[in-house]
Amino acid sequence: MLTPKILVCSGSSRSASLNAKLAALAAKKLAILDAEITHLSLKDYPLPIYDGDLEDADGTPENARKLHKHFQAQDGIFLTCPEYNAGITPLLKNTLDWISRVKEPGDPYRNKVFALGAASPGGFGGMRGLIGMRTILEVGLGAMVLPQMVSVQRASNAFDDKGDLTDERVAGQLDKLVDALMRATRIEMTTG
Repeated sequence: MLTPKILVCSGSSRSASLNAKLAALAAKKLAILDAEITHLSLKDYPLPIYDGDLEDADGTPENARKLHKHFQAQDGIFLTCPEYNAGITPLLKNTLDWISRVKEPGDPYRNKVFALGAASPGGFGGMRGLIGMRTILEVGLGAMVLPQMVSVQRASNAFDDKGDLTDERVAGQLDKLVDALMRATRIEMTTG
């Protein structure tokens, strides 16, 4: 059976990030299903705010080129997307924008399968940010995004001491999403 390469990343770099917890859990579940995991933190790849004049003067930053290579080398990508004011985080948007500006071989967004999840202390579970993220990836960047998503509401209390989800329904959503990502990446690997 094919072993998909899957990158897992949180759109938050906070040390106590709920989305980082969700990303870690997704990475664990994907590894159990025999995916080759690259789990990275955007904190390790700082980037300036995107500015066309900066790009013209200095080119794309080294960290954008590193992230481009990471994304480009994957079969699938699982992103957890915090919601700020009903949208995605500036960190995640800026990262995606810079990656899209790298002029090196390979497309970091096309011919890959994206899965999306969010964890939020509020009652919407990051759903408004997920909708925005889907639009950016599909319409703006031409990525294939799985239709199902996982949304963890009241996430401050959603994880146990081992990092697992305590709500069986939400845990089931994550399991289904991880399974769908594995199936879709394997299909893409054979047909793409």
